[in-house]
Amino acid sequence: MKTGFDNEKYLRIQSEHIRERIAQFDGKLYLELGGKLFDDHHASRVLPGFRPDSKLRMLAQLRDSIEIVIVVSADDIEKNKVRSDLGITYDEDVLRLREEFMQRGFMVGSVVITHYDGQRAADQFRHRLERLGISSYIHYLIDGYPHNVELIASDEGFGKNDYVETSRELVIVTAPGPGSGKMATCLSQLYNENKRGIRAGYAKFETFPVWNLPLKHPVNIAYEAATADLNDVNMIDPFHLEAYGSMAVNYNRDIEIFPVLNALFEGIYGENPYKSPTDMGVNMVGFCISDDEVCCNASRDEIIRRYYDATNKMAEGADNEREVHKIQMLFNQAKLTTAYRRVTVAAAAKQELSGHTAAAIELDDGTIITSKSSPLLGCSAALLLNVTKHMAGIDHELRLIPQSLIEPVQKTKIEYLGARNPRLHTDEVLVALSVLSPHDDNCRRALEQLPRLRNCQVHSTVMLSEVDRKIFKKLGCGLTCDPVRKK
Repeated sequence: MKTGFDNEKYLRIQSEHIRERIAQFDGKLYLELGGKLFDDHHASRVLPGFRPDSKLRMLAQLRDSIEIVIVVSADDIEKNKVRSDLGITYDEDVLRLREEFMQRGFMVGSVVITHYDGQRAADQFRHRLERLGISSYIHYLIDGYPHNVELIASDEGFGKNDYVETSRELVIVTAPGPGSGKMATCLSQLYNENKRGIRAGYAKFETFPVWNLPLKHPVNIAYEAATADLNDVNMIDPFHLEAYGSMAVNYNRDIEIFPVLNALFEGIYGENPYKSPTDMGVNMVGFCISDDEVCCNASRDEIIRRYYDATNKMAEGADNEREVHKIQMLFNQAKLTTAYRRVTVAAAAKQELSGHTAAAIELDDGTIITSKSSPLLGCSAALLLNVTKHMAGIDHELRLIPQSLIEPVQKTKIEYLGARNPRLHTDEVLVALSVLSPHDDNCRRALEQLPRLRNCQVHSTVMLSEVDRKIFKKLGCGLTCDPVRKK
């Protein structure tokens, strides 16, 4: 895979910049962590060379100075809100995040339950935390938040919240997802620290949009596509332009809330240490792009991938027409069509030629391998066989899995398990190859090619099953599908 991002430089200068920010205050900084920390696959897709755990590795350089506070909204607990990428509720994800951090040697100080208004499920979760020996704190709903500054920055607002006991100079405030109350938790701590004579600081650590790239740079457009369901809009930061006379990119929510934050900072400290929302950030990603063209191309692929994700959700019945229209608008800004994605064109051509649903994969050398569905195999399963044979130098006409082995599996699926589709899925093909590999050198060689599929691009002319999607995800492939349901 071509790289366009200097990951080692990022680890070095990002940690240095955070240390500098801590020094600006009384040795205490609350750092709101936006986005994903463990598995930032969006960043790794649009910035080839950025590792999905880069932020975690960077913070590991500051480990002895860090304490982590995990925030979760009482409303999200009450509603059993689920992380779509993991399929677990937010309260369960709090425990998962805590365990993940601790396994990596980080100190997790406590859990803060925000937006509390007597929710029974939140009380139950707090009791569960207590039984597990985990410290927890309550932050309440504040009438008129965030605009009623006089009430918020008072003993009846932030002063009513539990003061979160922390012991280290850098407090990372993170959460299972957006809307959890991370910023309010940070600001509440600033108010209560100030009452105790400590002038603590606040900063935001969000990767996107990249403030020192152009507004319509593909990396920033890809961020808008990724947040199309939230209707985030990238904008030139007017406060930054007025203060410094230079362009900086931020997004609508941070710009809209800045006057309120400014008033809150003035209410807490008497002055705001920041002149713009961009000032509050500590993101150094834009300084670590080593090949802009590589990142631009990867970002265009990501915009198209997000489009297919959105149209697939719509085909499954989601009410997300606005999200689809937003990404279509971004296509125009980026001067894109789906034809930019080579595997999309190849899969469509294969389907037209064969008359069957088809799939295509692009290898890192630009080679494209295609497949079609058959009575025995779905197009995705056939694609895995075709591409592994190609990479292993096995004759394309050679059948790795004999029909005599496939047919009993099909019989079990239909007659005993009640399935409608007799064709083998990708996982079943891989199991069959695994069973045959101890006695068949070709099957063994084909399986050995699987790691080489990481970062390859795949497209199917039909929406794949959940099983097939998960297999391609585990293989590290970038998958898109036409919004066409299997018949």
